[in-house]
Amino acid sequence: MKKHIKNNVYWVGKVDWDLRRFHGEELTTHHGSTYNSYLIKEEKNVLIDTVWMPFAEEFVENLRKEIDLNKIDYIIANHGEVDHSGALPELMKHIPDTPIYCTANGVKSLKGQYHQDWNFHVVKTGDKLEIGNGKELIFVEMSMLHWPDSMAAYLTKDNILFSNDAFGQHYATEKLFNNEVDQCVLFNEAMKYYANILNPFNPILRKKLDEVLSLGLTIDIIATSHGVIWKDKPMQIVDKYAQWAKDYQENQITIIYDTMWNGTKKLAEKIAEGIELADPDVVVKVFNLRKSDENDIITEVFKSKTVVIGSPTMGNSILHAVAGFINLMKALKFKNKKAAAFGCYGWSGESTKVLNELLSNAGFQIIDEGFKNQWNPNEEQQLSAVEYGKKIARA
Repeated sequence: MKKHIKNNVYWVGKVDWDLRRFHGEELTTHHGSTYNSYLIKEEKNVLIDTVWMPFAEEFVENLRKEIDLNKIDYIIANHGEVDHSGALPELMKHIPDTPIYCTANGVKSLKGQYHQDWNFHVVKTGDKLEIGNGKELIFVEMSMLHWPDSMAAYLTKDNILFSNDAFGQHYATEKLFNNEVDQCVLFNEAMKYYANILNPFNPILRKKLDEVLSLGLTIDIIATSHGVIWKDKPMQIVDKYAQWAKDYQENQITIIYDTMWNGTKKLAEKIAEGIELADPDVVVKVFNLRKSDENDIITEVFKSKTVVIGSPTMGNSILHAVAGFINLMKALKFKNKKAAAFGCYGWSGESTKVLNELLSNAGFQIIDEGFKNQWNPNEEQQLSAVEYGKKIARA
């Protein structure tokens, strides 16, 4: 079912209420998602993006109810990832000669995935496509936001920026616009999306935001590829991205640990107690890595000025869940954040040294050599962990 956005622009996408994992199993989507596709009906009819492949037949059938497929003049492929382009093979069975506008890397992506030599038209920043009634689509390359092929398209007169993955959220809803949904959920999901997907590209994003703003385009609506459309004060999400792209942090310290026999857990709780005693204003959060969602924890890392990581020593090293999580943080390229390590051990006690090396390699500024405790911490050792928490707070 199409939904009206503005004038002759319609949403023709799919709401995926069931989605709980994305990018394979890498990203959790507690609130589902949407795959936003758009239909512009001017003198020329334009389809912007499609939906994920599992919904391809449903998408084409629904689209056929809204328009004679043979009357689609142009297809815009802002991004080749399968959640945007997955229905293209099914659609192109019906209209194989319809021109597809995308970046040069978009051609590589679509050919590489679907092995079809469709009627590609390569565009770059500033290129325009006339669609009638005095309106144009202006293309803006968005390379590495978040794939090399990504781009956005701007519809003149209606002042709509079809932003693709930028400014999106994984948020399933029948509502179309940002002011119609729960604002806490909306901004939490927008931040989670940024922290887990876009954070590695902060330097590129800062330049791209400046470039888009320098074009002097009036933006009344930002039509994303996932989640709700920004219609009410749309530049508020652009302002958020500008903040988030500057190595964002709040007054928060996050403690993350894995444990074998709860000794490291006790240290985590006592370190948190010490941080709170030394600085009542700081937000302290504690997560057992095995019992928490790692993408939600990444969002907390994104907000934090300091991250405290704990693992007991096992096999002269650390528990593999902790090693994997630090590797994830490294891939997301967090900057301007401090870190500290802690853990219990029975015999050799290498965990804090290993943690510090991994955290340093991941780009964190290490506070000190870390806090390690042999065997299960007694009352005196727990008090020492409290003091270590105070030291972290002061650092």
